Amino acid sequence: MPSSREAPPAATFLTGRTALVTGAAGAIGRACALALAGAGARVLVVDRDAEGAQAVAEQCGGTALVVDLADPVAVDGLPDRADVVVNNAGLQHVAPVHDFPPERFQVIHRVMVEAPFRIIRRTLPHMYANGWGRIVNISSVHGLRASPFKAGYVSAKHALEGLSKVVALEGAPHGVTSNCVSPGYVRTPLVEDQIAAQARAHGIPARDVVERIMLERSAIKRLIEPDEVARAALWLCSPSSEYVTGTSLPLDGGWTAH
Repeated sequence: MPSSREAPPAATFLTGRTALVTGAAGAIGRACALALAGAGARVLVVDRDAEGAQAVAEQCGGTALVVDLADPVAVDGLPDRADVVVNNAGLQHVAPVHDFPPERFQVIHRVMVEAPFRIIRRTLPHMYANGWGRIVNISSVHGLRASPFKAGYVSAKHALEGLSKVVALEGAPHGVTSNCVSPGYVRTPLVEDQIAAQARAHGIPARDVVERIMLERSAIKRLIEPDEVARAALWLCSPSSEYVTGTSLPLDGGWTAH
């Protein structure tokens, strides 16, 4: 097992490590799984989509684990011997607070806050025992800023940011770092569907939805690609970032500069 101060060549700095990625059948999760595998990690591909998880596992030479992260018992059955954890799984619901279904709010928090907590709680003893570990939480610019009609998502991402900081403070004496990657709108099927829906609702072209509505507060007027998020996550697992912990890395095109 390589130490953090005697790193192998950049392309294989995670050789001998095991990485667990949630929501790994989706666009960002898949990109993270492939990036980590490319750096030498054995990847545990976690998703409730059995077919998608298996496809990604075959691409990265990893292992597919079909789990519904809204089920605490299933989450507690995940392997606890991961050296890298990427908490990526998420979901969205858009509605004003007074119309927001409580059961939907609860599911969002189970998947995006409670599941990461349970996974981190179970894997930290293994990381502590080895004196090395990396927690990367895929948050969002909405973990740093709010938007209307997204009470579940915004509150969950803010909670994830707070959890990440607590883990950073507790993990530092044990060689464990914990950070968030906080992107703006990423080019995923979920976002593409939102663009189409907004275009229909407002009667404007899809391009105008992206520039005038989604990216109104972003200085860079384009969506982020999943592999850009994955590269940031990979960097947070690399020897170059071992002094980085307890922070949020905004990939927001200048959104939070306002």
